[in-house]
Amino acid sequence: MSELVFLTDGKHPEPYTTTAVVAECTGIAHRKLNDVIKKHEDAFRSFGLLASYQAESTGGRPEKHYRLSEPQATFLMTLLENTPVVLAFKKEFVRQFYEMRDYIQQINSPLWQDTRSLGKEIRRRETDAIKRFVDYAAEQGSKGAIHYYKALSTLADKAAGIENRDRATIEQLTALYMMEKLIEREISQGIQTETPYRLIYSACKERLGNFLSVVR
Repeated sequence: MSELVFLTDGKHPEPYTTTAVVAECTGIAHRKLNDVIKKHEDAFRSFGLLASYQAESTGGRPEKHYRLSEPQATFLMTLLENTPVVLAFKKEFVRQFYEMRDYIQQINSPLWQDTRSLGKEIRRRETDAIKRFVDYAAEQGSKGAIHYYKALSTLADKAAGIENRDRATIEQLTALYMMEKLIEREISQGIQTETPYRLIYSACKERLGNFLSVVR
């Protein structure tokens, strides 16, 4: 199931979801969800601000959507009929909310912040190495050398199990640190020994694969 829970912006982020997400994942018409919220509006507001915004409906007309806090979303879950689809959604929904809570605890810890700072420095060094590699590949005749920025970054993210670097856990950031160090070292050594750029890229992929096979 896709991402169901998001984080508010700011120094103290909080998890939330939207009625659009609930409608899409349960198959319940968005209009019906709005009716449920309107019917129990006082109860929803007892859990805090009931934020709304305008978005296009499937028919192209403006439609009111709600951004629901964790208590509000949980309350809405209790009001939905337990069909198999809704039950599957509720299960995944609860899992993602708890996962997001764990993530918020991590990003507020000194260890996460130190790891994140170190990761940014390593990323800067890796970016410098990739730039040298892009120039090196272009000099050897590569027509799409610029695409190696994204390709190598995607390799590192995938190997570390990261979909969004801003939402990475301490474990993922630590793994990413090691992946980027491997890429930086492989590029530097390859350029120094005048290895063809395609072989350098292949070596990066192989080194990451070998590392993962040992770790797992």
